[in-house]
Amino acid sequence: MKKIVLAAAVLVSLVSCKKETEKEVVATEPQVEYSVFGDSISAEGALSFEEMTSKFGDLKEGDTVDLKFSSTIKDICQKKGCWMNVALADDKETFVKFKDYEFFVPMNAENKEVVVSGKAYISEESVADLKHYAQDAGKSQASIDSIIAPKKKFLFMADGVLIKK
Repeated sequence: MKKIVLAAAVLVSLVSCKKETEKEVVATEPQVEYSVFGDSISAEGALSFEEMTSKFGDLKEGDTVDLKFSSTIKDICQKKGCWMNVALADDKETFVKFKDYEFFVPMNAENKEVVVSGKAYISEESVADLKHYAQDAGKSQASIDSIIAPKKKFLFMADGVLIKK
């Protein structure tokens, strides 16, 4: 009789442990899958695009800050995928290049969610550079010709990029 009671108690404890584990699995959120470009990074701890806009507002020319943020890709170089513009708050954007020209991103990743890790800085872009980037983006000749003054730009040198699948 004691053996039956002991066996029943062990069985009940095993079943209850299994149910608890199942509850934990159900409570977790599904993992988001990303394609990785450059250094392997994680999305954990990434700033929002609103927080990133604030960080850029605190920078002066010559300052750099290492960080990671998430946003949406607005457009990509249509020649190689060698740069992208990523959305910030208030209709602003940051121009993202890739460290040492070591990697590129897919040219069809426009409007996808992205996490970038690297160095943020600001700079004044020359008219020649602005025209070159407009040409790479496939802008019209009229749009390229309308660029007549340098522009303060929010820049980012990425060492790792995640693009949501």
